[in-house]
Amino acid sequence: MRFLPLLWSGIWRKPGRTILIFLQVSVAFALFGVLQGLKTGVEHAIAAARADLLIVHSRMSFLAESRPLALLEQIKSVPGVKVVIPVDIFRATYQKPTQRLGVVALSPDQDWLSAFTFTIAPEYVTAFQKTRTGALVRVELAKKYGWKVGDRIPLLSNTAQLSGSTDWAFDVVGTFSDSDLGSGIDNILINFAYLDAARLVGRGTVQHFNVAVSDPNLAVTVADEIDRRFANSANETRSESLRELAQSQLQSIGDLNFLIRAIVGAVLVALLFATATMMMQSLRERTPELAVLKTLGFTDRAVFLLILAEAIAVCVAAAAFGLTLARLAFPLAAKFVPGLSMPRQVVEVGLVCAVLVGLVSAAVPAVRAARLEVATALANR
Repeated sequence: MRFLPLLWSGIWRKPGRTILIFLQVSVAFALFGVLQGLKTGVEHAIAAARADLLIVHSRMSFLAESRPLALLEQIKSVPGVKVVIPVDIFRATYQKPTQRLGVVALSPDQDWLSAFTFTIAPEYVTAFQKTRTGALVRVELAKKYGWKVGDRIPLLSNTAQLSGSTDWAFDVVGTFSDSDLGSGIDNILINFAYLDAARLVGRGTVQHFNVAVSDPNLAVTVADEIDRRFANSANETRSESLRELAQSQLQSIGDLNFLIRAIVGAVLVALLFATATMMMQSLRERTPELAVLKTLGFTDRAVFLLILAEAIAVCVAAAAFGLTLARLAFPLAAKFVPGLSMPRQVVEVGLVCAVLVGLVSAAVPAVRAARLEVATALANR
């Protein structure tokens, strides 16, 4: 404790330099915390994706071509299949070309909600099933445009009706929320039967089928059996679970773990060079002062530990500040991207890394200070 005033005075000998090091370390560890939180959020999203919900679509790609609606009964007959719901999606605009939204057409058959990630009030489900032109609007979208139950929504789409018109209108019968992060917020649900009967092109076809499996452990077996039944036919399919789709989307971005490690590694290496350079400059300026300390009886070991302690104190304090900033930002970001968080383990690893940065950056200056010859140092004054 008696060396704390000396340590404190050494840290603040050059306030400008100390503040600069503090800011550099804080930014580096704030970035470290944010990237690790992003990784955690992605892992949470994948883990939360349902493994028992299959998407059966064209073997070519998700949006490549439609499948005949007649495939529905064949898919239903596969052992382990609980529910099969046809789904078609098209884009539309509301009032302005920039106000785009997705229109998801589905069949609200018995137990249809088990084939989706929607949360809908029972009264809204009943109204949706009874209203041919009914639409369920995502909660966020309803707030965005001020829609309420009973409103009629006019939409413009590239999908033409039998009359040739591309104008569509739907009656709002309720709202819904969706736990599927990849579904976006600008979606409405409509009845597939109404769309299929009213459209000019593509009648009797569907973009994909949502298939709920009775047992999550059977998901892979069921998917393989569905694809096997349509293999080498004109309607080949590819069946994937929501979890598999989430993983494939992540893989299309790249190796997230490698990217995070590469970025963090580059930042820490750059930080080491910057802090080591500043510590060397500080040592050169303090050479006479360190010589005086040795003259007063400080051992080489004491001087060595003093220099290390100064570097570690600054780095740990700055890292704690940066990690705190990152942690405070996550509750705000999680409102837009659920699952983002910074576990306690990230903070602990960050602080350990800060200690290592302090040790490595101050090791050479500390050794030079410990080996300092008093007569030589004072002769150069």
